[in-house]
Amino acid sequence: MKQIQLNKIDTGAPGNANKEELKKELFSLRKKMFSLQHLFYANGSKSMLIIFQGMDTSGKDGTIRHVFSCVNPLGVHANSFTEPCDKERIHDFLWRIYQRLPEKGRIQIFNRSHYEDILVPTVHGLLNKKLIERRYDYINSFEKQLEDDGTITLKFYLHISRDEQRKRLEERLTDPLKKWKYKASDGIESEKWDDYIRTYESIINRCSPDIPWQIIPADDKWYRNYLVAKAIVGKLESLEMRYPGDKK
Repeated sequence: MKQIQLNKIDTGAPGNANKEELKKELFSLRKKMFSLQHLFYANGSKSMLIIFQGMDTSGKDGTIRHVFSCVNPLGVHANSFTEPCDKERIHDFLWRIYQRLPEKGRIQIFNRSHYEDILVPTVHGLLNKKLIERRYDYINSFEKQLEDDGTITLKFYLHISRDEQRKRLEERLTDPLKKWKYKASDGIESEKWDDYIRTYESIINRCSPDIPWQIIPADDKWYRNYLVAKAIVGKLESLEMRYPGDKK
């Protein structure tokens, strides 16, 4: 299998992409998603896990906010995984993930995920390399188990450029509506860009080949949102679901 190299993948919208047309298409996709999510909830035969990963400022929060603004909150939930709390630290690294998996008929969104437990320890050298290596196998087995149990997993890597990250970090310092997001560690983490990219490449290439990552160009927010919505609607449509009692 060909190995993914992130520096060879565009981070922006292609030159022929029509911004206004795709914004209209996004509106249409959200309407379809509303209907399909209602059907998914009523059908109740499968569950769905949607994972968002990406560098700091890649737009995980914004994507979730814009793409899922149309759905019924009774059937869709989102979780943000930050540094483990004291209770989570006394369990294995997947324990907190299991607590938040979706029930049948539900869609669960992860803003960051179990992949942080490979990413951060690798970049910061927090764990023995052999243990980190075993975590790749644990995650692959875990995601295969989810698949066997009827959970559809979609994994999105939001792909931004280093220049775009710098721009967005500067906005966090100057925009009153974004300043709350800025942390003193942001500048330090941005200096580890190359380490994070190498680790993400390893994750994308090695984790669950049967459940592949979708690499989403994320420099242009409108294009990012369109691609994510299109992928989710496409997956839901492919299920060919019916309402209970519908024999057509």
